[in-house]
Amino acid sequence: MSVTTPIPVPSADDLRHEIQFDPDTGHIWLNEARMVLIHAQVLGQLRNELIRLLGMERAKGVLMRFGYNAGRLDAELARRVRPDLSSRDSFCVGPQLHKLEGLVKCTPVDLRFDMASGDYYGEFHWHHSWEAEHHIHSHGISHDAVCWTLLGYASGYTSFYMGRPILFKETACCGCGDQLCINIGKPAHEWPDRAELERYLAPDEHLDELELLRSQFDQLKTSLDRRSHDELLPFSTVGRSRAFKDACNMVNRAASSKVTILLLGETGVGKEVQARNIHRASDRANAPFVAVNCACIPSDLIEAELFGVEKGAYTGAHAAREGKFERANGGTIFLDEVIELTTRAQATLLRVLQEGELERVGDSMTRKVDVRVVAATNEDLEQAVRDGRFRADLFFRLNVFPVRIPPLRERTEDIPLLVEHFLDKYQREYRKHTQGVTDRAMSMLLNYSWPGNVRELENMIERGVILTDHNRAIEIEHFFPSLTEPSHPLNVLSRDGRIETAQAGEHSPLTGREQLADAILDAGISLDDLEELLISKALQRNKQVVSSAARQLGLTRPALAYRMKKRDPGLLDD
Repeated sequence: MSVTTPIPVPSADDLRHEIQFDPDTGHIWLNEARMVLIHAQVLGQLRNELIRLLGMERAKGVLMRFGYNAGRLDAELARRVRPDLSSRDSFCVGPQLHKLEGLVKCTPVDLRFDMASGDYYGEFHWHHSWEAEHHIHSHGISHDAVCWTLLGYASGYTSFYMGRPILFKETACCGCGDQLCINIGKPAHEWPDRAELERYLAPDEHLDELELLRSQFDQLKTSLDRRSHDELLPFSTVGRSRAFKDACNMVNRAASSKVTILLLGETGVGKEVQARNIHRASDRANAPFVAVNCACIPSDLIEAELFGVEKGAYTGAHAAREGKFERANGGTIFLDEVIELTTRAQATLLRVLQEGELERVGDSMTRKVDVRVVAATNEDLEQAVRDGRFRADLFFRLNVFPVRIPPLRERTEDIPLLVEHFLDKYQREYRKHTQGVTDRAMSMLLNYSWPGNVRELENMIERGVILTDHNRAIEIEHFFPSLTEPSHPLNVLSRDGRIETAQAGEHSPLTGREQLADAILDAGISLDDLEELLISKALQRNKQVVSSAARQLGLTRPALAYRMKKRDPGLLDD
């Protein structure tokens, strides 16, 4: 076999710095993707089991698709780490990661591509393929190439990188007794046997049939479940946590009755959503549903807004008009922030609840109303009664059936479901497709304290969809544009992707950093000296590569270049 000179590749230091081990949480991070370190022997056993259960051909398809998706994710990382996609250095992220991840030593010997035209040709030599070595050990020498996951990876990485289908073929393989594995890639349309190559990357038709049957079963189960009075589906939005299902079950039991319901919970937990679900599941579903935020109505107008007003009742009342209760007659009224009602409004509301009648402001005629009341508050009504801000008799009338809606931090297992729900909603609204949420971003979402609850999560997902490019994964900075700043007063972004809140009197997650800060101050090191020392050390560690040093310091390359030039105007002039 002739000797081919390999193409020079850049240093992989920037990629090595993207790998972080966190033994405390059990996470391994590659940039924002969670990784798993697993024995090659165990992976080989899984490969053998697939071959035994499915046969060679179908196992090959499963493993090629497995590799294809791994390559796709690494191509996304390439765009973040080395964003100049037209450069060979950027493309080499894939071959270098293949080696760093322990799969194979991948050496490019011919690489020509043009992003604009889509032209591509690549030849790579693979040494020490884990897959070829394992296949020979388990099955002996093969007649056909056996590096299935590696082949799928190459096609997935390059297709996603180039933005068009690129297929690879293994023209030599150690598993067949060759000295090394040779992998050649070209645009899909240039392969005469394209259909044969793509056959392995297409989903297994038997798996599709199973998925179709599973989908039909789920639809049937949902249809049957909705007929059950005790089923949660009509009331739950998205969630499977015990706390949330308990709340939904409570609401379910009261929905078909006439009882007044008091929804308790923090801002943003979804009290109005639950109120609308109560209305839809009741026998009043075809009548009006009227939602009122009592905190948004001026105190001098709240009685008129709720109970109506007669012409001339006060300056500006030029005509008689009905209030919210009359508009909701026969249906449901939702009184959010009910604690904000004035004393007079509280008295009138009590009369409506007890007698089913009201008088408009400035009128003496009594009007009968049939309205189901769902009230809500994010404050402690009992404390408001003790403070004299809320009538005790009204509290007891509202508190017949209280339901506490749990905050999001008490139902973190629902967050992935909510993320998927809101992603689907806003991708359709903005006509954009994303690759979901990166593992590290999801880790942060799971560990965030969520002071704004589900409403805050929804807003965050919407922002993420807007800021993320089409067909890209949503990253941390798309969710938390300010919380990633170290100076943020509420939260600390830890290296493992968690936002930790330091509560007063508790052990702060910054203790180690504070000790370091004390040591620096005690040593008399100024802020300018510290900055110069950090920049110098980062450049030294990264062999004077400014972009790599900037990443380690948490800066962009222009930001670091600016700081360097500010200190020494002669730097970077070349």
